[in-house]
Amino acid sequence: MAAYARRRAAEGCFPRLRWPRWRHIACGKLRLGSGLAWLYFQRFLRLRPAWPPRSLRRAEAEAACGSAEDLERERSKLSVDTLQFLLFLYLQQLSRVSLRTALRGEQWPSPAAAAPGPAGKGAGHSKNWNDQDHHAFLLAHLSDMLELLLEPEQLSASSHATSNSLVSCEAVCALSFLIEGTVDGSGTVYPLHKLALWQPCQGKNGYSKSDNAFSFRKLESWLRSCLTTNPFGMTACLRSGKKLAWAQQVEGTTRRAKIACNTRVVPEVFPMVIMSQVYKQTLAKSSDTLVGAHVRIHRCNESFIYLLSPLRSVTIEKCRNSTFVLGPVQVSVHVHSCDNVKVIAVCYSLSLSSTTGCTFHVLTPTQPLILAGNQAVSLAPFHTHYPMLEDHMARVGLATLPNYWDSPMLLGKESSDTSVFRLLPPSDFYTFVIPFEMEGDTTEIPGGLPHAYQKALSQREQKVQIWQKMVKEACLSKDQRKQFQMLVESKFYEWLIQTGNRQQLDSLVPPAVGSKQAAG
Repeated sequence: MAAYARRRAAEGCFPRLRWPRWRHIACGKLRLGSGLAWLYFQRFLRLRPAWPPRSLRRAEAEAACGSAEDLERERSKLSVDTLQFLLFLYLQQLSRVSLRTALRGEQWPSPAAAAPGPAGKGAGHSKNWNDQDHHAFLLAHLSDMLELLLEPEQLSASSHATSNSLVSCEAVCALSFLIEGTVDGSGTVYPLHKLALWQPCQGKNGYSKSDNAFSFRKLESWLRSCLTTNPFGMTACLRSGKKLAWAQQVEGTTRRAKIACNTRVVPEVFPMVIMSQVYKQTLAKSSDTLVGAHVRIHRCNESFIYLLSPLRSVTIEKCRNSTFVLGPVQVSVHVHSCDNVKVIAVCYSLSLSSTTGCTFHVLTPTQPLILAGNQAVSLAPFHTHYPMLEDHMARVGLATLPNYWDSPMLLGKESSDTSVFRLLPPSDFYTFVIPFEMEGDTTEIPGGLPHAYQKALSQREQKVQIWQKMVKEACLSKDQRKQFQMLVESKFYEWLIQTGNRQQLDSLVPPAVGSKQAAG
């Protein structure tokens, strides 16, 4: 594909790859479906920094399309950096789990293998959580990625680099998509191409002013000698990040909630917040610490977690019997290995893998991705609001239309088995109330509800009004009203216990005056 794109630069393939050309390559050459081709293109677009108003204008234009032809015309205006997109696709291919890659230990992330810890011991979680595995993966495949970025005349007949191969500056710029760094441990983070052109580094990485390019061998050697694990990643956050006492110690249990963030050491890096082992608690935050953060939620059980700030991404892994209410998520929500959780979010994209009995109330401009290993997935419309919600949506560039919550894409071996998911029946649908006071202007669900669900709510409200009228017209005596009230309260209390809502209500009681929570 790299050679094909360069040969057809004049046709919109290089240095920017336009959507029609990628669709032609993906569908005609790689035998991908058009939906999957658009998925790759769309996801990559969202990874790149974008001005929120531009994202909103793009969403508005797509929502205004009245036909498939109009939509295709609108998408034809889009393009991506060809070399960066090649790297993105390279990573996707290597994430496929196969017998051969499992034996070589090269897939990333790997849900099957325990990631080695600092002392070489198994850490007991997937490589998705381990920066050392990311580092090892890049070192193992650095040569392949550099060769992918070479111009055709710099490759041998077998499509490999030679001792004289040169790497162009534009190729090193593309590699900045994956690698960045600092000079002498300073607090400023630079993209790779700026570091590579720094005068003291040029002798080590083989930069030639006359060729305006780098020696392949010297550049690769320099990268290998300098590349370290991410100092702002998950491992560093857990080891040395600021500990946040957002959750309370629960009596009668040995579990201890662990919440940490890597404070904003440098402004260019998105912050990270990790929450682990929150147990039987309600945790609610709207905080500057969360704004633009990558949030990782791990092994939280029987809890209700509200994160009401604009977020960058959210990963929820190995959680059970919990509800997560999220502020607007700019890039992605990924849920993995969870049982009986409910996720409520406005998000750019949603993906699920290895979940059982989970419900997702989402507003999303992309098709939810149902990957391998899911059972009994329920999809439903977004059904709540809080006062700052629409302001937060504007900050991350999310609109109410288009909304594809009910049109999931199934990938993997279950791609033809639509029984793994269902759309929540309107008869089972209730709105969700966020029980906290905040300043803001949002007073209703953004975009409203689909007609069938709004109709079900209206019919239920009508039944309540009829019931209230019957009670009023029954002309009960004072003692009868008191007895009737006690009966209703008793039945309500039974329902709270049976549904588990009693725990949620109890946990909403503010902590005692003596207990303190860390700000942030």
